[in-house]
Amino acid sequence: MFPIVSTTLFLPLLGALSVMALRRTPASVVHGIGILTSALVLAGALWMWSRGVDSGGFSQVEQFDWIPTIGASYRVGVDGISLSLVLLTAFLFFLTFIFSANVRERPHAYVILMLLLETASIGTFTALDALLFYVFFEVSLVSMYFMIAGWGHEDRQRAALMFFLYTLLGSLPLLLAILGLYLGSDPHTFDMRAWIASPPLTGTAAMLTLVAMLFTFAVKTPVFPLHTWLPAAHVQAPTAGSVILAGVMLKFGAYGLVRFALQMTPDAFRQAGVVVLVFGVFSALYGAFAALAQSDLKRMVAYTSVNHMGYVIVGVAIAALTTQPAIRAMALDGSVLQMVSHGLVTGALFFLIGMLNDRAHTREMDSFGGLLKFVPLLGWSFVLAAFASLGLPGLAHFPAEFQIFLATLREEPVALIVILGIVITAGLYLRAIGKVFFGAPREQWAGMPDLNAREVLTLAPLLVLIISIGIAPSWLLGTIHQTTAALHF
Repeated sequence: MFPIVSTTLFLPLLGALSVMALRRTPASVVHGIGILTSALVLAGALWMWSRGVDSGGFSQVEQFDWIPTIGASYRVGVDGISLSLVLLTAFLFFLTFIFSANVRERPHAYVILMLLLETASIGTFTALDALLFYVFFEVSLVSMYFMIAGWGHEDRQRAALMFFLYTLLGSLPLLLAILGLYLGSDPHTFDMRAWIASPPLTGTAAMLTLVAMLFTFAVKTPVFPLHTWLPAAHVQAPTAGSVILAGVMLKFGAYGLVRFALQMTPDAFRQAGVVVLVFGVFSALYGAFAALAQSDLKRMVAYTSVNHMGYVIVGVAIAALTTQPAIRAMALDGSVLQMVSHGLVTGALFFLIGMLNDRAHTREMDSFGGLLKFVPLLGWSFVLAAFASLGLPGLAHFPAEFQIFLATLREEPVALIVILGIVITAGLYLRAIGKVFFGAPREQWAGMPDLNAREVLTLAPLLVLIISIGIAPSWLLGTIHQTTAALHF
C-alpha cells in the first residue's frame, strides 16, 4: 500500500528544502512553491480521508525501527479523531499560503518556516510513538516562535518570548509523563497503541502521570489560569501565524488530552474528572467575559478561543466521568467536532481582522463605523463567521456545542451553567458587528477597498465549510464517531 501518511507528513519538509536550494528565486516563485506544496499535502490528506478508518483502532499505519535499543520506532497512522485534525491542518495551511502570497519581507524564510510548521503539525496528529509525538510537538514551537518574532507586530519580541517560554516549560511535565509510561510498560516501549490497549500505570503513579499531562495540555489548549501567553501571541503574530496558532496549535493540547490523558490513564482521569470539568466550565465562562471586555478585535477573538476550547475540555471531562458508552461517544464527538469547527471559524475571523488591519492599520472597534457600506463582502463575511462563533444553528459550532451540552445535561447537569458562555459571546459579537459595520458611515473609510481575488479565494472555502458542517455535519461526524463509539475504558 502506498505510504500516503508519511508522504503527506514529509511533503512540506521537501518543499522547505526546495526553497532553501533556491535562495535567489523571486518571491512570487517561492510563494508558488509554498502554495503548490500545501495543495499536494491537502490532496494527500483527502486521499487518507478517502481510505477511511477502522472502528477498532488505528489504520493506515506505517512503521520502522528508529532507536530499537530503547523501543522507539517511527510509527504513524490515523483514527477518526486524528484524521479529522489532519484534514483541518492541511486545509488551513493551504489557505494561509494563498493569503500570504503578498508577503515580500524575507519571503524565503517565511515559506520555509511555514512548511516546517506544517510537517510538525501533521506529525503531532499522526504520531503513534510517544517519543516521535514529543519531537513534533516541540519542533512546532520553534517555527511559531520565529514566525511571531520575525513577522509580528510592534511588540512581537516580547510576545514571541512569552509564547516560547510558556509552551516549552509547559511541555516538560509531558516528557516526565512519557518516561513514566515507558518505564511502566512491559516490555518497555514508546508505542502509544500498546499504552492505550493496556494502560501501563495504576494508582498513585497513574495519578501523578495524569497531573503532569494535564499541566502540559492545559498550557497548550489553553485553560485558565495558564492562558496568559495566548492573547499577546495572537495579537502580535502575523495574520497567518494567528490562524495557525488558533486553528491548529491550540488543538495539540485538546488532542493530547484525549489521546494521552483520557486513553492512557483512564481510571485516574475518572477520579480527577470533576476537577477537570470545573476548570473547563470556569475557563469557558472566563474566556467569554474577558472577550467582552476587549476593544481590540483580534484580542477579543483570542479570548473567545479560551471560551470555545473550554467547551472542548468540558466534553472530554464528561467522557471521562460517564460509564455509559453512548454518552461518552456523544461528548467526544462534540469535542472533536468543536476542535475542527473552531479551527475553521476562528481561522476565518483572524483572516478577516487581518484584512481589515491591512486596510485601516487599526483593530480598535471604536475607530470604525458603517463599514458595511464601503466593504460589503468583508462585512458580511465577518457577520457570517461571527454568527458561527456564537453558535447559531445551521453553522459549524452548533452541532458540536449541542452534543457537548446534551452529554453534560445527562451526566453532570450542574455543569450546564457553561451554556451561559453562549449568551455572553452572542452579546460581544453583536456589539462588535454594530460598532464596526453598522451605524453612521465614517467618511475617512470611504475609500477602503473591498476584498480582492486573493482574499476571496482564502475566505470562500472556509465559509462554505462552516455552512456545510452546520447544515450536514454527518460527513465529518461519521468518521469521528467510528473511533469514539469503539472506545472502551
